[in-house]
Amino acid sequence: MGQTKKRQFLQGNEAITEGAIYAGARFYAGYPITPSSEIAETCSTRLMEVGGVYVQMEDELASMAAITGASLSGMKSFTATSGPGFSLMQENMGVAQMAEVPCVIVNVQRSGPSTGLATKPAQADIMQIRWGRHGDQAIIALAPASVQECFDLTVKAFNLAERFRTPVVLMPDEIVGHMRESITIPEPGELEVFNRKKPTCAPEEYLPFHSEGKDGIAPLAEYGGKYVFHVTSSMHGEAGYTQNDPANAEKKIRHLYDKIYNYLDEIIETRQVMTDDMELLVITSGGTTRAAHEAVLEARRQGLKVGLLQLVTVWPFADQQIAALAQSTKKILVPEMNLGQMISEVKRVVGPQIPVFGLNKSNGLGIEPKEIMDQIKEVY
Repeated sequence: MGQTKKRQFLQGNEAITEGAIYAGARFYAGYPITPSSEIAETCSTRLMEVGGVYVQMEDELASMAAITGASLSGMKSFTATSGPGFSLMQENMGVAQMAEVPCVIVNVQRSGPSTGLATKPAQADIMQIRWGRHGDQAIIALAPASVQECFDLTVKAFNLAERFRTPVVLMPDEIVGHMRESITIPEPGELEVFNRKKPTCAPEEYLPFHSEGKDGIAPLAEYGGKYVFHVTSSMHGEAGYTQNDPANAEKKIRHLYDKIYNYLDEIIETRQVMTDDMELLVITSGGTTRAAHEAVLEARRQGLKVGLLQLVTVWPFADQQIAALAQSTKKILVPEMNLGQMISEVKRVVGPQIPVFGLNKSNGLGIEPKEIMDQIKEVY
């Protein structure tokens, strides 16, 4: 398929591959695992067609290490996994965060714990995505709710990774990863494609972690070029070499946090449906958004003033957007395919002033519109 604007009937996982190629990704390393395997399968052919590299690794630890190295060599890189594989990636994701290496990790969420229901959907990785690595650090995570969003948000994930020199997680659930819909593949140049900043100084003056400009993001050179530089996962200074004094550690950890949380307006994306006159707000992400949208429409047909907030960006959490909408509603309902992970963040944001109700399902089945509608009636 050429990079021309056309309608395509694609699976969500296939659209992720196409979005990655559109964004300029030319390196994929991964280990097949249900329900993300179609991403590896399509990459094994599509990347070859655009001059890229596909490597099937021996496991997920190696996959994460490979895309980190490929990115440091100048290639936009990504991997895809699910459940147990994402757990295995955490240590090397931490390396990429500490070394500020741009890359994208696709976690097609499935039912767990452990092997769990390997082919069934869940949204129970929300907290693991945020806190799976040890230590103070920040992460960006995006949750598509449609096949079109699988494409568009993959492009955005690469843009954010390159913009902020950080790993970014794309977190579709199995429902979204495996559904098929007609989508539009944009023409080249129609969607913004961001490329990392490159150094312009003399090679002997290059410091790979020296903050530049207002955003504090250092340019990133390429391994194998004229710039010779050092990268380590240990606490390091601007030159990349180990530096353990407390002042430097404080500066580095603050930087890893601030370079994300100082730019929330640029990173956070949400979508609202009929929130102007609502008395009940439904907050969702991912595949559950589809069922919630239908339930909200039905509630409106029945005369119930219900609105919907879709969290496209799950991390950083949309504190300001939720707090603002909380002032215009009497109650909040949070449907999610887990036992209550997103709801804890919603309660943290709105406090005790507004009742927050959950609709939780953790049996490997998606939440249906009727289930949300029944809960709307109960709490309305």
